[in-house]
Amino acid sequence: SRFEKSLYDLIKGLRGHKGSENEYIQSSLRECKAEIKTQDMDKKATALLKLIYLEMFGYDMSWASFHVLEVMSSAKYLQKRVGYLGAVQSFRPDTEVLMLATNLLKKDIVTSSIPNMSLPLITLPHIITPSLAMSLLPDLLSRLSHSSPVVRKKTIVCLYRLALVYPEALKLAWPKIKDHLMDDQEDGSVTTAAINVVCELGWRRPHDFLPLAPRLFELLVDSGNNWMAIKIIKLFATLTPLEPRLTRKLLRPLTNIIQTTSAMSLLYECINGIIQGGILDGEENLQERDEVATLCVGKLRGMIVMDSDPNLKYVALLALNRIVATHPTLVSMQQDVIMDCLDDADVSIRLQALELAVGMVSSDSLQPVVNRLLDQLQQASVPAAELVDALETSETPPNPTLWPSEYQTEVVHRILDLCSQKNYSEIVDFEWYVAVLVQLVGLLPPSENEDDWGHPKEQEAIPNLRMNAALRIGTEIRNVAVRVKGVRTEATRAAESLMFVDNRSTFFPSSSTIGDGVLGPVAWVVGEYAEYLLSPNRTLLSLIDISNASLTPRTLSLFLQAIPKVFVQVTQTGQPGDLWKSEMSLLLARVVEFLEALAAHPDLDVQERAIEFLEVLRLAAEALTSDTQEVPFLLASVIPNLFTGLELNPVATSAQRKVVLPDSLRLEEAFSHDLPGLFRNLDNSSPHESKPWEASDFYHLPELSSPNKQTRDLAPVDLQPHASYQNFTGAPVESSTAIQRRMLERRERFKDDPFYIAPSGDSSGTSTPFHEALNTSNGEVLDIDSIPIVDLKLGDEQLSHVDFDRQRSRRPPVSKLVVAGDETFETQNSLTDISRPKGSDDHLTYKRSLLQVDSSSLGNLSLAKGPSPQVPADEGDTEMARAMQQVEEVRLRMQRESERIQLEGIPAEGTLVKKKKKTKKHVASDRDVGPVAEEFTPAIVKKKRKKKTQEPEKLPGEN
Repeated sequence: SRFEKSLYDLIKGLRGHKGSENEYIQSSLRECKAEIKTQDMDKKATALLKLIYLEMFGYDMSWASFHVLEVMSSAKYLQKRVGYLGAVQSFRPDTEVLMLATNLLKKDIVTSSIPNMSLPLITLPHIITPSLAMSLLPDLLSRLSHSSPVVRKKTIVCLYRLALVYPEALKLAWPKIKDHLMDDQEDGSVTTAAINVVCELGWRRPHDFLPLAPRLFELLVDSGNNWMAIKIIKLFATLTPLEPRLTRKLLRPLTNIIQTTSAMSLLYECINGIIQGGILDGEENLQERDEVATLCVGKLRGMIVMDSDPNLKYVALLALNRIVATHPTLVSMQQDVIMDCLDDADVSIRLQALELAVGMVSSDSLQPVVNRLLDQLQQASVPAAELVDALETSETPPNPTLWPSEYQTEVVHRILDLCSQKNYSEIVDFEWYVAVLVQLVGLLPPSENEDDWGHPKEQEAIPNLRMNAALRIGTEIRNVAVRVKGVRTEATRAAESLMFVDNRSTFFPSSSTIGDGVLGPVAWVVGEYAEYLLSPNRTLLSLIDISNASLTPRTLSLFLQAIPKVFVQVTQTGQPGDLWKSEMSLLLARVVEFLEALAAHPDLDVQERAIEFLEVLRLAAEALTSDTQEVPFLLASVIPNLFTGLELNPVATSAQRKVVLPDSLRLEEAFSHDLPGLFRNLDNSSPHESKPWEASDFYHLPELSSPNKQTRDLAPVDLQPHASYQNFTGAPVESSTAIQRRMLERRERFKDDPFYIAPSGDSSGTSTPFHEALNTSNGEVLDIDSIPIVDLKLGDEQLSHVDFDRQRSRRPPVSKLVVAGDETFETQNSLTDISRPKGSDDHLTYKRSLLQVDSSSLGNLSLAKGPSPQVPADEGDTEMARAMQQVEEVRLRMQRESERIQLEGIPAEGTLVKKKKKTKKHVASDRDVGPVAEEFTPAIVKKKRKKKTQEPEKLPGEN
């Protein structure tokens, strides 16, 4: 063994092979595989120890699981400890040899040696499975009564881990755990372990632990253990919402701890417990609550100012963020300290200070806070060339610290949060806010992701998805223009400045897609409020610039909607005449050219809007070619009336959900219960003349060729039609009289068919001159030549109302601007959403366990003997939970039965053998495992007494 490497040699050799660690590790693994297969337990344990060390580097050792089990069974403690350590590192719930370790674990749990007993208690939390927990539970319950406090402490912690995978273990172990917790003479370590278990279980079913409140309060006051006090305070923070009377009891001891303790961890937990427990909430004892809040804020200020630890500074800001919801004025008094945190070197501290600024800001402090954040963004946006020039001239660099673009984007979001909260109630000067929005566009980092605007469907699928900063800035400009009429002119002209092509290189870098987010809402503003534009002609040229074709479809759709609105405004700015008509004709030609380029856009929305406006503007261009000096009526009245009418007002986001659904609308009911059958019979179905006509036959009947007079006149006489897919009968083409007769018969058949659209003569729609002309002149067959030309003569009174010299009136300045609120439906239950199905949000969110174990079943496990009065449960749910519990128990028993090894020739239930009396003294700690253990212990221990199985078996009733 002198030539074998120990763990120390492995570590030393690994450090000595710099650059070739992988080759050295592979060589060591080969040596370990050879050594671990030897019969020498010392070599086996040493090899296993080296494998454990290499496993920490990511090398798999699951192949050695059986050898781990061999080392675990060693009689020497040092070797056994290595084996259990290997089990912790390599065993998983699906490890095959885990079921072979059950008897070994049972043996070590009930051993008389405390060090050996501690090994399985420490290992079980890492390798436990439901079936293993079911088998070992009786042995662990007996260890709760052990004379050693170390064993009791480790057993309590181990039982908690068992309860996560096997909840019934907690119900059986809780009485003894509670006894240890309530015992005044119990060892402190055991009490601390019980407190830890109660604290971990408290947030799942806190009402089960309310009876422990007096004992917990006693331990909080008299224990003197800071760790235990922290756990108890966390538990009380969960219990106080269920029992409000606890707040008055806890107020004095928590205040005393805050004033006297020097431990920062305990100080923070006391303040955090006061906040989470709701002690600062409510309207009772306001003076006392304000005193406690003042004390907490003062201590948190000291943690920020006096302590240089960034962790304490962070948690202090985190606590202030929770206090600001109930005491914003008190927190705003610490503005100087919080503003200093905005310049901290730690980004996480800056973000917490940003979030805190949103909650504490007021109308007086809004502008200074925003201006300071703008200065910070300007320093972060200094180009690299300016930094080099500043260094060459021996000047202080504008920003020695380069902040990530994510932080800059977060600052922009926080500025928008500060200004837009409470429907802009904190803003005094809206012109300043419009200038800030324009400034923020130029301060956005170029690397910001703009995918949200380019993929509106994904944003609709995830309603809580936060829109990007560029889109949000554009949306804010639109909101101000819509809501605040007093600054609508300034907001529109700010949007106009962003829309100009000449300014885009300044605001939107070429390497960024920020423009896609800002230009969409900005285009809507310049189109909707075109009368406030400073230069409508220049704005229109910017809208129809050919570079806009590369924008996203969503932005292009808004551009197309704004183009005719701005064009209408341009037509109303000049004097009618030849020069005006020439200018309008040239401008219309450029607009039509831009729309023609988008008429074949791959996006259907863009294509549809482009074609619609293209046809309208082509008519306007034709109207301008007339010889009259007057403005064409199409440009003077028809097109402007398309975009005038009621003013657009903001609508509340919850308005749609308050619309009452009609009784006939059943969204949960299927249209057809045999939808696959309909598709299956689709190709096999064909209409037959003999069967009665049904509504569905309409969709399978090919259309007959309708007579066309012009086509018949132009076609040669001897031209015969070719075979067509519509000529499904193969018969020759019928005459016009036969076709008309068949059409009349078909109309009679489909008279009562709801899926058949009747001709205009039978329709119940509004009659128009075109319809009347068609019905009276053409008869049953459509005749294009007989359609009369209708003269659209209108009175000249309407033209006299058009004023081409209309001056744009500006709203007089007002001292206080009115911000429009959201429009919504006024219902009796305005606070509830009518159309939202009940229970959509009524789901409990449990904390995810750090052990990656599904412990949700613990929330349904009651520790009380009777039903809990605080949480009334549904009888059906209770019965279902009980049935599921019984099914789970049966499943676990069947799993344990399948894992047992049955020897050939021995029945599964074992063989009853009469044992001789032993003179050896009985050891209680090794054998006393309780009557429950007999149910789980397999009867295969008679293998050593196989010789006596030939004797006649004794019946249970014989002596």
